[in-house]
Amino acid sequence: MIALRLIITSYPAPPSHPNSSIIPFSTPKFGSLSLATGALSPLGVKLFSHSRSTSISTIRSAATKPVKSPAEEDWKIKRECLLQKRVRSVDVKEALRLQKENNFVILDVRPEAEFKEGHPPEAINVQIYRLIKEWTAWDIARRAAFAFFGIFAGTEENPEFIQSVQSKLDKNSKIIVACSSGGTMRPTQNLPEGQQSRSLIAAYLLVLNGYDNVFHLEGGLYSWFKEGLPTVSEE
Repeated sequence: MIALRLIITSYPAPPSHPNSSIIPFSTPKFGSLSLATGALSPLGVKLFSHSRSTSISTIRSAATKPVKSPAEEDWKIKRECLLQKRVRSVDVKEALRLQKENNFVILDVRPEAEFKEGHPPEAINVQIYRLIKEWTAWDIARRAAFAFFGIFAGTEENPEFIQSVQSKLDKNSKIIVACSSGGTMRPTQNLPEGQQSRSLIAAYLLVLNGYDNVFHLEGGLYSWFKEGLPTVSEE
């Protein structure tokens, strides 16, 4: 008579990219499967030897997602924090006025290539997402997920975002965070909690790290360019 004990350890699937409709696939994740032998009857009689054990297999997913970062928190949590910290949204014309008259800095968090194509004068670029650089099993799986949808330049969170901002802007700086679309904290009928964006995620990270004068560009740089406001290019 042999007693079998099945041990299964599961891992959660990774969340979707915060600024994309693409949901990266998740490799099936299995934990350790093993047979453990050596049991006693209710009377204490040894049924078989503890030394006899058979390990069927151990299968662990090499693409296990790392621990969730603050940027990957649920949007509801981010939004509540932004509202508590009184992060204000401004339209593009108000942003231009604040930049000219009140020494606000426009922090453009788009990828560097997009920034070079066109941006507000004197804007500072620190990308919150960058092209995937690492080659861990998890990163390879994510590359494959993006490639499945025909996207061969997948992005990942920039782990040096806050450090890069701190090297350029001190905690007392007056900042307007901008990205392409802007997102919104305003509730609508279809979006009762608004919609997150790269700039709102960046604003969330900034207030978590002690920046108090953080504004958000409503409508994003798409609206800036559409309104024909001053733009410079580095190409």
